[in-house]
Amino acid sequence: MTFMKNPWLYLKREIARVLEVDIKEIEEPEKYGDFAYACFSLSKKLKKDPKEVAKELSKKLKVKFIEKIGAIGPYLNFYVDWKEFGQELLKNINEKYGGFLVKGKKALIEHTSINPNASPHVGRARNAIIGDSLARLIKFLGYETEVHYLVNDVGKQIAILVYGAMSKNIEKLKFEELLEIYVKMSKKVEENPEHEKKVFELLSKFEKGDKETMNLFKKIVSLCVDGQKRILAELGIKYDYFDYESEYIINKRTEEVLKMLEKTGRLFTDDNGRKVLDLKGFDIPMESPAFVLLRSDGTSLYELRDIAYTIDKIKKAKDLNIVVLGEDHKLYFKQLSATLKILGYETPRVVHYSFVLLPTGKMSTRKGELVLLEDFIKEAYEKAMKEIEKRYPELPKNEKETRAKKVAVGAVRYSIIKVSPEKNVMFNWEEVLRFDGNTGPYLQYTYARANSILKKAKVRDFEAKYLESEIEKEILKLLSKYPEVLDRTLNDLKPNYVANYLYELSNSFNKFYQSLPVLKSEEKIRNARLKLVESVKFVLESGLNILGIPILEEM
Repeated sequence: MTFMKNPWLYLKREIARVLEVDIKEIEEPEKYGDFAYACFSLSKKLKKDPKEVAKELSKKLKVKFIEKIGAIGPYLNFYVDWKEFGQELLKNINEKYGGFLVKGKKALIEHTSINPNASPHVGRARNAIIGDSLARLIKFLGYETEVHYLVNDVGKQIAILVYGAMSKNIEKLKFEELLEIYVKMSKKVEENPEHEKKVFELLSKFEKGDKETMNLFKKIVSLCVDGQKRILAELGIKYDYFDYESEYIINKRTEEVLKMLEKTGRLFTDDNGRKVLDLKGFDIPMESPAFVLLRSDGTSLYELRDIAYTIDKIKKAKDLNIVVLGEDHKLYFKQLSATLKILGYETPRVVHYSFVLLPTGKMSTRKGELVLLEDFIKEAYEKAMKEIEKRYPELPKNEKETRAKKVAVGAVRYSIIKVSPEKNVMFNWEEVLRFDGNTGPYLQYTYARANSILKKAKVRDFEAKYLESEIEKEILKLLSKYPEVLDRTLNDLKPNYVANYLYELSNSFNKFYQSLPVLKSEEKIRNARLKLVESVKFVLESGLNILGIPILEEM
């Protein structure tokens, strides 16, 4: 591993190499050095007291970029040479730092996939924001990346909406009207079996290729998808491909998958006349682990279409394949994974996310108990506008509007992405739009502060040895860890790592800004501090771009 691919990890590996031990044995203690090694395993090998081993090694070991090695009890403690290490680090930090490490590999990520039956609610935005952040990350790391959105255009839910819309003038329908139609018809279907029968008749007609029915579905779905695309684009979320479930019926791919499954001897017809896959022997938390793929009337379920779709995705990007799903899909994903293993395919990597909770609680589209994402973004903008007007009354109106929009998007995205996917997001307006604390606007403000310093003076030849204070060393350490944070984010598929890192870096930078002069310091110190400020700016910009948070040059 070269130094600049991952400076902090490079140091760990150098220590491990010199000691001839596994890198996992090198610790990062809270005090007594930047790294530590417990000499217990070496003491057994050398048949010596671990304290003696530590003491002897501290006197004879030499490691590049390590200024001092000390022994405290059985521990070897390594202290980084911040003059030498800092110089090498800062001279290599630019806008590409931490990225573009992967060459010639393909990645595919599928996310969002909101049923095209209404305007998306806030809870659905979490899928899109997590997926978009991961897509931005893997692109930054150098993968040739495709972002996909699966449009569920032929399931029961879209059929309910189509059935409800049939009594309207389809040509004049607006996207904003669809939610009310869907909620009302859902209640009717729930209360009256006759309505449900009509819904399944529509689905059957569609799957049998009835052109009039197919065109009706297409019109309603297009109206939904266009509306959803517009709303998500306001949060900076875009897709390369929209894939339609119905294509897997039309092109007979579902039939091909059924034939493949029949050959495994696990496909059977149950007592209700449905086609079911036996998943015994897999880790499926069900008394009778079975995967229903066809209804008794012969119409396919989402599960069958998704098997065919997932196989296609795997073929398109074998190096990295990711899907983002709600936590309520955990059982389903285990069933899908088992099916793929039966067919000989590797399962995509999955991110399961939990709910976004508002004071009203959990949201449901079917019941109409929700907060629409479009209204949510609008409210965020209005609140951000009030804050901007209060702080910067002298700004022209158009500039206020631009800043308010960026602050609103940053606030909404960060409030959701900073929380680990498996945890609920508790949304609180008072916290979200603060310009201090763990918020999007705080990160935007920190970037703008660094940018304002650099506007007043250019970075010239510098010497890192003049960065002597503890806060400056703290920033150097954080900067060196950025590539490692990105690596961990990809390994665990948790973009909250990047969010938490940026918050920590912003805190350290603002302490530095408040306690040490930059422009008014002596020339050699000024040059070193300006380079530090520039490096922080590069990393903040990189991280904010990965999280999809707009940059503000001034705040």
